Amino acid sequence: MLPLASLPFPSIDPVIVHIGPLTVHWYGVGYIVGILFAWWYAKRLVTNASLWPDGKPPMKPEDLDDFIVWAAIGVVLGGRTGYVLFYDLARYIAHPLDIFAVWQGGMSFHGGLLGVILAMTLFSLKRGIRTWTLFDVVAAGVPVGLGLVRVANFINLELWGRPSDVPWAIEFPNGGPFNRHPSQIYEALLEGLVLFLVLRFLTHSRLKLRTPRFIGGAFICGYGLSRIFVEFFREPDQQLGYLLGTNWLTMGMILSSPMVLAGIWAMATAKPMAQQ
Repeated sequence: MLPLASLPFPSIDPVIVHIGPLTVHWYGVGYIVGILFAWWYAKRLVTNASLWPDGKPPMKPEDLDDFIVWAAIGVVLGGRTGYVLFYDLARYIAHPLDIFAVWQGGMSFHGGLLGVILAMTLFSLKRGIRTWTLFDVVAAGVPVGLGLVRVANFINLELWGRPSDVPWAIEFPNGGPFNRHPSQIYEALLEGLVLFLVLRFLTHSRLKLRTPRFIGGAFICGYGLSRIFVEFFREPDQQLGYLLGTNWLTMGMILSSPMVLAGIWAMATAKPMAQQ
């Protein structure tokens, strides 16, 4: 039998440039640009008086200048720790030095989220800023970084989708003799572009920054729903496979389901600042 037609994989070097012993990877650039964009966008939000009750933002742009370092540490340490614990603990116990090889990939969004939440909690307590409001401001710009990192996953030939005969299926060079869903692109569109536009609508058209917890809840819920949906098209991690004897349940689904519930709770219980 002839294989089904598929789109050719657009071979792109995962390394952007070599500078002596230094190599710059698309994966690392995705994280850096994502963090910088979230920082810049958050500053834009807190300097836009029309988004806040009585035109008074709850924090200063300088607060976000200081927080970016906390955020970067939370993302990297939390993301890497989460991947090690949730997805490939046996490998890293056997090869502990591989934990530090972050340029090879292997970051967990769920771990990174927990790391940033811890960083936001500590920072907000130190500065006397409402924790949920800081979460709202930061979360509004995070989807752009998520989308960029998913594109980097595509370039890195990792996290590809399940075998498929859809017209846009791709035969990944390391994905066996199968045409597969480009699930990384699905995630980039849903977790990145679509989620960012939804949050933009909520912040600017619905003025939901005036209701602490709502934007953060929408982000958590939106990511969880997007991730669960794409998991039906994404090949599970080889070292884990499907869970609980099923042929559909994955670790990504298990970790994302509480996010949906937490996000719904946050939005349902959020109250405008004037009512608090």
